[in-house]
Amino acid sequence: MKYTVIIEKGGSSYGAFVPDLPGCIAAGETKNEVLELITEAIEFHIEGLREDGDTIPNPRCEFTQVEVRAA
Repeated sequence: MKYTVIIEKGGSSYGAFVPDLPGCIAAGETKNEVLELITEAIEFHIEGLREDGDTIPNPRCEFTQVEVRAA
C-alpha cells in the first residue's frame, strides 16, 4: 500500500504525518531521516491495528500542488 505522507520543514527539523492514519507521526533532523522514521511508524501503526483487530484503512488521500500568484 502507498499512503500519502505530509512533510513539514521546521526551523531545525522535519515533521511528517499520514492523513489516512490519525496519530501516525514522525520527526527527524533531515528529510531523509523523517522519511525513514515515518515509514517505520506506518508499519508499526498498521501492526498495532492488526493486533487490536481493527480495520486497516485503505489509502484515500491524494495530493496536488497549485500555483498562485502573490498579490
